[in-house]
Amino acid sequence: MLKKLQYIFIISLALTAGCQREPDTLWPEVTKEMKPWTRWWWMGNAVDSANLRSLLQEYQQRGFGGVEIAPIYGAKGYEDQYIEHLSDEWMKRLRFTLQTADSLGMGVDLTNGTGWPFGGPQVDTADAATKLIVGTYKLQGEQPLQKKIRSSDPKQPNAPLISLTAYGPDNKTLLLTDKVDSSGTLHWMADKGTWELYALFLGKTKQQVKRAAPGGEGLTLDHFSKGALDRYLQPYTQALGKERIGIRAFYNDSYEVYGADWTEALFKTFRANRGYDLRYYVRDLLSRDSTEQVARIKSDYRETVAEMLLDNFTRHWTHWAHEQHGITKNQAHGSPGNLLDLYAAVDIPEAETFGSSYFPIPGLRRDSADIRNVDPDPMMLKFASSAAHVTGKNLVSSETFTWLTEHFKTSWAQCKPEVDQVFLAGINHVFYHGTTYSPREVPWPGWLFYASVNFVPANSLWSHLDGMNRYITRVQSILQSGKADNELLIYWPIYDIWHQPKGALRALKVHDIDEWLHPTEFYKQALQLQEEGYSFDFVSDHLLEKLQVQDGNWVTGKESLPYRALLIPKTDKMPVETLERLIHLAENGATLIFQSLPKDVPGAHDLERRRMKLAQVLENIKKMSRQPKVGKGKILVKEILRDGLQEVSLPGEALVKTGLRFVRRKVGTGHYYYLVNLTGKRVDEYVTFNGAGASWYILDPLSEKTGRAAIMSKNNQLKVRVQLDPGESWILAGLHKEHQELVDWQYLEKPTASIAIEGKWRLTFKDGGPTIPKARNLDRLMRWTDLQDSAANNFAGKAVYMSTFELPAGSAKEYVLKLDNLFESARIKINGKDAGLIWSLPYKLRLGNLVRPGKNTIEIEVANLMANRTRYMDRRKMKWREYNGSQFVNIDYEPFDASNWKTSPAGLAGPVYIECY
Repeated sequence: MLKKLQYIFIISLALTAGCQREPDTLWPEVTKEMKPWTRWWWMGNAVDSANLRSLLQEYQQRGFGGVEIAPIYGAKGYEDQYIEHLSDEWMKRLRFTLQTADSLGMGVDLTNGTGWPFGGPQVDTADAATKLIVGTYKLQGEQPLQKKIRSSDPKQPNAPLISLTAYGPDNKTLLLTDKVDSSGTLHWMADKGTWELYALFLGKTKQQVKRAAPGGEGLTLDHFSKGALDRYLQPYTQALGKERIGIRAFYNDSYEVYGADWTEALFKTFRANRGYDLRYYVRDLLSRDSTEQVARIKSDYRETVAEMLLDNFTRHWTHWAHEQHGITKNQAHGSPGNLLDLYAAVDIPEAETFGSSYFPIPGLRRDSADIRNVDPDPMMLKFASSAAHVTGKNLVSSETFTWLTEHFKTSWAQCKPEVDQVFLAGINHVFYHGTTYSPREVPWPGWLFYASVNFVPANSLWSHLDGMNRYITRVQSILQSGKADNELLIYWPIYDIWHQPKGALRALKVHDIDEWLHPTEFYKQALQLQEEGYSFDFVSDHLLEKLQVQDGNWVTGKESLPYRALLIPKTDKMPVETLERLIHLAENGATLIFQSLPKDVPGAHDLERRRMKLAQVLENIKKMSRQPKVGKGKILVKEILRDGLQEVSLPGEALVKTGLRFVRRKVGTGHYYYLVNLTGKRVDEYVTFNGAGASWYILDPLSEKTGRAAIMSKNNQLKVRVQLDPGESWILAGLHKEHQELVDWQYLEKPTASIAIEGKWRLTFKDGGPTIPKARNLDRLMRWTDLQDSAANNFAGKAVYMSTFELPAGSAKEYVLKLDNLFESARIKINGKDAGLIWSLPYKLRLGNLVRPGKNTIEIEVANLMANRTRYMDRRKMKWREYNGSQFVNIDYEPFDASNWKTSPAGLAGPVYIECY
């Protein structure tokens, strides 16, 4: 027991600890968590030791910090290699994976299931996802009911009756469940008048696990039942044993349990939590009327289900993981619950990006035919990061790049602004979606998952992936240091979402934010505050209960939090307990700014008493808002929240006026700013930062170069020069510690000369297929898809462009290589020495002292997309994508076929410049 507690304590430190003093070196020492991880699809669990070892070694060499094992459906023709999930042989392969990863300094996470959602052969009908089956009957008084009270679902005729409620004249309501015998006969005679009977039966959704691996097929779990979860996890408990085998985190994907709106204990839990018997109100619960009563009953129902999901699944699963010497990583979105509470209940909250965002970065390709008609909203990602920040957890992960583009058409340049946007939302632990295990002997392109960007060795861009991985590692090394420094908390009014007469449960899905998020004042205010330069986290009613204000400082447990004000956007329904909690926080030093005061309490339970109490509390708040102080704090009511922030002297960051976006981290007494230019214009100006720092340093996560930033003082304000082209990002460190070893950062003024590399080039192909085109001499620089060569048009791989150029004698301090027409990434050699990778926009690279006056040699190794080779295969009707359990689909979920694709540009076209500064 002591070892178990020690392990959990160490894990807790790892999740919450950041550097609490200013660093001795600007770049932190890299840990495996700082590197990107990837979801690792085990197709059919057809894995073997030799391939496991070689693939993990290759992932580690390419810059991955860990893998998340996700057993999934298998490839056709390899059925004899399938391994049953959780079998002795499967556990043997898992243990080998864990040992090999550990020897490579990598981590391993594991999904608690195969496919998604949780479910499998251990889930019997009693523990399966549950739904209500409803039957209604009309009956005239003093007549027996002729019909049998039985389930109307022809597929579930024997579903057990759990409630029968009769509604008669003068609002008379009776419970008749015990009047029905086992045959379905109702032994009851109604009084005079017309009666309406509602019969509820405990049905099953019969949803099967989606994309299950061998041995994982079966029914979806009832996520609202603690007992069902216990029985579901029992095979894992037995297979994993009592000793820690090295799994870092157990993982749960987004909530995709369809049609599950009930559980056997719901009536009992409802009565305990809401204080009245829901069986008397089933007509309101099932009604489609848009009445206040219906909305209140449904609000209470939704809140109860949310509590059951939180207590019986999320918290209970996390407790189990700790018992298994691991932690939990959970995607809460899609759940019929309070997302903030669900994210906060696990060790690593995980968000998800889905689809492609628009960025006005010049040269960034975004073909409408190759993207999903979905725009990821970074505000949605902040639910996960907010839950982590408010509860003092350091790691926040994201399933990243899901359906970023069509298969085989994603460049690393398209990935960078998308992952930058993820970082800007507070994420600091990126998981790629994803990497498919594929044996070496499987022909190109190997086994592939149907819905992910293909971060696999078969990808023709794979050898250039280390550039993006190093970039992400450097950014995450900063974003995992210290703690998030967000000055505002914003209350999320979940009861306004639950108080809706339409429908039953409210599943808060990523794809439905137009319904439950975008129309709200909460969302509109958050967007406006972001545009004003404020950084913030969201907070729920439940999380507010755990927060304290001591000596004017926000704390959770022993963790100090940076918040300086709590904002309450326009909210219609709010519990009295929450308002009382807010007053308590203000009395202890919090600053509260209401956009308007709530109008009513939520739900139907004990309504009049709670309304009377609400009126008293609101009257007190109105009086307090007219006073300069409320205890040690302050309460303001301002229609424009920004006005309230100005009144308490809380300005946003002026840097957003440049168009830049930022994340601010506090490390000791200093600050780190992660800055990104996602606009279409260059930013080059002196900028004021709110964060403290006597000395300012530039850290370039793309190149790892560092230097002293140029600063100036104007109107008693320190300003730092920022110079970022569209698509570029920096980290600025404002520290009190001097780093004398650093030289001044070399800003790029207007070039003194721009030398075009013109004339002859040698083009040589390598490392690709289906065949290697012949080498050739070019009179001018051109893409290899413009050569009028079918072998080149079909080629996916790498080719080297080689030429020479003359540099005049001079004393330039910096030389910059610029490639305007690159498809898709390039590794540069100058005079035989590695100069680095160009993989993101703008396509430029500082060359430093690698060039010299006189003659120079340049080699540009270009890698292109997989698309043209895929088109070649489909035009020849070659078999390469046959799987059991799922069809390989395109981005619109239609059968995949690349035969009608146009040729994707590949290679390098001019101009190529060396600019002298």
